[in-house]
Amino acid sequence: MSETSTIRSGEEIDQESLAKYLNAHFGGSEIAIAQFRSGSSNLTYLVQFEDKDYVLRRPPVGNTVKTAHDMRREFDVLSKLSVVYPPAPKPLLFCDDESVIGSEFYLMERRRGLIIRGQTGQYRPSERVVESEERDDFGEKVTLENSDDLRLKVCRSFIRNLSDLHALDYKAAGLNNLGKPEGYCRRQVEGWTKRYFAAKTDEHPELESALKWLNKNIPVESGASLIHNDYKFDNIILDPDDLTKITAVLDWEMVTSGDPLMDLGTTLGYWMSADAGEEMLNMPSNPRVLMENISRRELAEIYAEASGRDISNIHYYYVFGTFKIAVIAQQIYARYVKGFTQDNRFANFDRFVAALGAIAGRSIKTNSI
Repeated sequence: MSETSTIRSGEEIDQESLAKYLNAHFGGSEIAIAQFRSGSSNLTYLVQFEDKDYVLRRPPVGNTVKTAHDMRREFDVLSKLSVVYPPAPKPLLFCDDESVIGSEFYLMERRRGLIIRGQTGQYRPSERVVESEERDDFGEKVTLENSDDLRLKVCRSFIRNLSDLHALDYKAAGLNNLGKPEGYCRRQVEGWTKRYFAAKTDEHPELESALKWLNKNIPVESGASLIHNDYKFDNIILDPDDLTKITAVLDWEMVTSGDPLMDLGTTLGYWMSADAGEEMLNMPSNPRVLMENISRRELAEIYAEASGRDISNIHYYYVFGTFKIAVIAQQIYARYVKGFTQDNRFANFDRFVAALGAIAGRSIKTNSI
C-alpha cells in the first residue's frame, strides 16, 4: 500500500502558487503533490520538487484557533530539537504568507521507513513483509507475526525512546520557554475538559463521569521534561531492516514541557486490549499485531525500568490519556459534522468517543490499567 494518495476534496493545494514560492527559495519549477493517508489533525503532504522529496505541514481546513495548530511554534521547536534528538525531522522552510496555499505552512525533510499498523507493517518502501534477518530453529525468518521476542524488542525500543526524550536536557537545547511545568497536570485536565464541552455534539455519560473523576483527583506533578503528547506507533517510523531502530518520530504539534507521566498516560491510552472490542482493535492506525501480545502493564514496566520513575499512580495518567484521546476524536468529529472536512474516515468518530468513555469508566471501576 502506498503511504500517499490523491488529495482529499477540500484540502487541495494550489500547485502553481506553491511552485512559484519554492522556486524563489530553491530554484526550479517541476512539482508534484500528494497527501499522506494518515493524520487527522494538521494536514501533511508529500511535495516532490525538482526530484527532491519534502514534507509539507499545514493546519486543517476550517481551523479558527491558531494556537491549536501553530505552525511557527512547531517549526521553531523542531529547529532546535532536531539538533539534539535524532528522531526529530529537520524543518527547512517556514512560510507565513497565507496567500501561497491559503494558510501558513512549513517544509521539512522526508524520513523514510516503516510504520506498524494492523497485523503487519504498512506503508513500507517496498513490497516486503515485516521481518528481520534472524531465523528460528527451523530456518524460517523471524517476523512480528511469529516471534514474541521480536515483538517485545520492538516495544522496548518504542518505550525506551520515549524515556530518552524525557531525559533530554530541554533547557540546554533552548526549549526552556516551552510550556510551564508547574501546575501542568491541573491545566491539562481542566483544559481538555473545556475542549470537550466546546466540541460536544452528543451525550457521552461515561466519558463525562470520567472527566469528573479526573478533575477530583488531579495529582501533583511527578517531574518535568520535554513531552511529545501524542507518542504512539502511528507516529513512529522504523528501519525496515531492523525494527528495533527508530528513524523518525512525527507529529510534534503538541510538544511541550510538563509531567512525563502525562505523556506516558497518553501512549498507554492508545494501547487497546481485547476488552476494548474489535472495532477499537481494528482501527487502521492501531498496531494490533503488538497490542494483542504486549499489555499496557508491560509497557508501563518497561518505561519504569528505562526511566527509573515511580509509576505507582499510573492508573490516573492512563485514564487521563484515554480521556484526552476521546476529546481529540470528538474535536475531529465536530469538524466533520460542521462540514469543515469531508474526510469520510471521521464519519464514525462519535463511536470511538463513546468506546473510549467506556474504557475509561472500566479502568476507574477496576482501579487498573
